[in-house]
Amino acid sequence: MAIMKSQHLVFTHQTLPMNKTDSNSLDTYCLTDNAGLKVVITPLGCRIMRLVYNGTDVVQGFDSPEEYLPNRHHSDFGAVIGRYANRIANGRITIDGIAYQLPINNGPNCLHGGPSGWQYAIFNVEKATERQLVLTLNSPDGDNGFPGNVSVSVSYSICENNSLRIDYFAETDRTTVINMTNHSYFNLNGDLGSSILNHILQIDADQYTPVDIVSIPLASHSPVEGTPFDFRSAMPIGLHIGDDNPQLDIGHGYDHNFVLNTRGSLDLPCSRLYSPLSDIVMEVRTTTPGMQVYTGNFLDGVVGKNGVSYARQSAVCLETQMYPDSPNRCWPESTGILTPYEPFESSTIFSFSKKK
Repeated sequence: MAIMKSQHLVFTHQTLPMNKTDSNSLDTYCLTDNAGLKVVITPLGCRIMRLVYNGTDVVQGFDSPEEYLPNRHHSDFGAVIGRYANRIANGRITIDGIAYQLPINNGPNCLHGGPSGWQYAIFNVEKATERQLVLTLNSPDGDNGFPGNVSVSVSYSICENNSLRIDYFAETDRTTVINMTNHSYFNLNGDLGSSILNHILQIDADQYTPVDIVSIPLASHSPVEGTPFDFRSAMPIGLHIGDDNPQLDIGHGYDHNFVLNTRGSLDLPCSRLYSPLSDIVMEVRTTTPGMQVYTGNFLDGVVGKNGVSYARQSAVCLETQMYPDSPNRCWPESTGILTPYEPFESSTIFSFSKKK
């Protein structure tokens, strides 16, 4: 399914004031296939609030859209991230010889587009049916320091085989950077406050991206073989998460990019997640070259849906995306650059089933 390219670029970026609860902006939309899958989405941050498979909600978050307001909670639960997901070193990029300073909100770095990234923007609803929701956003030149006017479209679609497909599209009138993902926190156990260390994870990746002390990629990717990052054969997330390993020490667990062997193709799953408590299986397919795996290492007991406390490592994020800090690197398969001549497009599919 293709996202229609916009015919006219009109750039006005509306961000909800911290003390305002606009009921029109905080509506929710429900997608369902009437066969076991239901997704509830709010335009605030283009967020997935609920993702229910066979009666089990598998994503953390809050009960109402109002709780995602920045004066209530600063969170990425279920949000579409932009302009640039993950970290940019020192918040600095250089485009066409011009240096840009971005907001610093994660140690010395810019994380997820800065402190007022797209997770707090109000997306416009362009199309809403029982099985598809299309939302758009116009991000003006200078938004959080990023150059260029950018027009964005995100499509959520329920497809066959209990699958949720997300299609991202972006175009610009000036060279800039882009990296879009969805930041859902998954817990397949049937209890959103329980540990995900029992989840069985498999990732089709021969390499991962080690990082320095402030979580910026080192010079090159490294083989997963012989390390706690070797998920080529399925293993429990908790099996090696406590190992004496400098990379795990930096992230207080897994918070690393995996270089996907399936990059660019939706034909095969890049990852498979399974809960032995619920027997729910989630497969991930994506066109992106990388996937950031984050094991909720900084969840601190925030109270979420139904009064459930989200403790450390009670969720895992599988963020399909470009590699971290790509605009400052020489990775040909992941430049992170968006030009007026070629739009950005990517797709990710989350498919659910019961283990047979």
